Amino acid sequence: MALLQISEPGKKSINPKVKLAVGIDLGTTNSLISSGYLGDVEIFPDSSGHVLLPSVVQYRQDAQPIVGEKAKMEILVDPENTVTSIKRLMGLSASETQNLPQFEQYTFDSSRGDESPVIITRAGRKDPIQISADILSGLLARIHSAIDEDIEGAVITVPAYFNDAQRQQTKEAANLIGLSVLRLINEPTAAAVAYGLDSNEDGNTIVFDLGGGTFDVSLLCLKRGVFEVLATGGDTSLGGDDFDYVLSDWMSERVFDHGQATLKERGELIAYANSVKHELSLHNSVSLSFNEWRGTLDSVEFATICEPYIKRMINACRRVLRDASLSKEEIDNIVLVGGSTRMPIIREAVESFFEKPPLTNIDPDKVVAMGAGLQAEVLVGNKSASDFLLLDVNPLSLGIETMGELVEKIIPRNTTIPVAKAQEFTTFKDGQTSMVVHVVQGERELVSDCRSLAKFELGGIPKMVAGAAKIRVTFQVDADGLLSVVAEELSTKKKSEVQVKPSFGLSANAVEEILNSSHKNAKLDLDVRALREAQIEAKQLIDAIKAAKEGDGDLLEESDSGRIESLVHQLSEKIPNGTSQEIREMTELLNQITSDFAASRMDRYVGQALKGEAIDEIDQ
Repeated sequence: MALLQISEPGKKSINPKVKLAVGIDLGTTNSLISSGYLGDVEIFPDSSGHVLLPSVVQYRQDAQPIVGEKAKMEILVDPENTVTSIKRLMGLSASETQNLPQFEQYTFDSSRGDESPVIITRAGRKDPIQISADILSGLLARIHSAIDEDIEGAVITVPAYFNDAQRQQTKEAANLIGLSVLRLINEPTAAAVAYGLDSNEDGNTIVFDLGGGTFDVSLLCLKRGVFEVLATGGDTSLGGDDFDYVLSDWMSERVFDHGQATLKERGELIAYANSVKHELSLHNSVSLSFNEWRGTLDSVEFATICEPYIKRMINACRRVLRDASLSKEEIDNIVLVGGSTRMPIIREAVESFFEKPPLTNIDPDKVVAMGAGLQAEVLVGNKSASDFLLLDVNPLSLGIETMGELVEKIIPRNTTIPVAKAQEFTTFKDGQTSMVVHVVQGERELVSDCRSLAKFELGGIPKMVAGAAKIRVTFQVDADGLLSVVAEELSTKKKSEVQVKPSFGLSANAVEEILNSSHKNAKLDLDVRALREAQIEAKQLIDAIKAAKEGDGDLLEESDSGRIESLVHQLSEKIPNGTSQEIREMTELLNQITSDFAASRMDRYVGQALKGEAIDEIDQ
């Protein structure tokens, strides 16, 4: 007898092999959660149908915290225990929070210093990780109320400018509530993925993100399946709320004598201004009514009132283009993110500046969470990696060998891939015309303790003094884990490159052994690196002094020359056997003693350069 699966009418069919994964937009003002478990990726609402969860937590004594809309209603009533905008404290030290006016209503633990800040509430001491974890719990409750399955993992979005500390604390917040993080991805990348731009041909995309409290603009470049953030900008003190404030100020001048209003009236007027702003997104003109005052406002006058803020946003876009050395004509797509981009005055300003319409067919509030949900479906195995850009991580750090057989890490381990990063290096010796680039993989500080991946040579470097040449080394890992390394001498544009597969022959056990070795030898490695760096610095100084004495030794008194020669001899003997501290101290002493000689040489060459020049020509 065959068994039939019976479904309730109206219920979506569920593939029993599908795993439950979620995408999370953990925002400064609002947060959202998405999943593709029930079919297409969708945003999960609360019991009232609201998809936005205000990123607000109110702490109560001997009770569970309140998260979201109900907590938001308590901001004016209980400001000391109702925490907002906690995302702005992620990665900061306690001392760095002292000059942030938006947090002045909270009581911080003043003894924390360089440690993570702690807010003292009636429910106890709360740091940014705990508060973020409570917001995540509020989001997960939406999933659990709709689906009775364990969550396999989450993709969480972060701003493109988030540093390692901020990203790590985001992961820790998820881990605190038992949520496995499949990947952290940049918010602009998630928005681009939601629009399917990752499957396009190579191109440049502007992601214009105007939230309630912050404004970010990012320029992404898609090359060979890799999203690279070329430039970021924006204003952390500018958001949709500022449009409410400036509109309420405009109305206050008309409603109250000399614009004077009580704190309560001010709060009511700001809330009313917010509703007017939303209405102007639907209609060209709005009738106004507050207390006994009546008036009208059209979209043209609203644009005039908000003009200073719009100018700030467009100027940020202009700076991002300048930083990336691109023109408006080279931008292929513009993606709008954040509910405040619904305002027609914003969309018109963006279209006018970039001279092309932005993409608007996905709800700007939802687009980042949608992109995160799409990535979660791929990473958990529900969809083929060929359907979307697969964002994986490199298991071990990638870098190159520098002087002293030291490793300079360019892409740290656990960096999300695809990724591209560049760093500039220079020559070690005068007249050096070529450079061998040795690509290595691993977590140790010495090349001999790491895995050699490839070697190639860059030639054609112009003859210059040591340190004058600029060689940019670019590491790019594509979606398939293929590493491309390009070395370019910037003045001549001479290039050389190699491609390798860092994961080739690298099993999970091998990765584990490499990591364990790095942990066991961490202290030893740091000491060895410090010693090698001190030795290199000392050798460079000795070489520089010898070259200077050969060319300008006549500037030295015989006694000074003898003293310098004696110290050079002592330092040379100390380099092979001394400690890093001993070598650095002697190097510093030699630097001090030769400072007058260096100044005399500078005077000589400046004098020679200016000889025969007229004063007015020098001034020019």
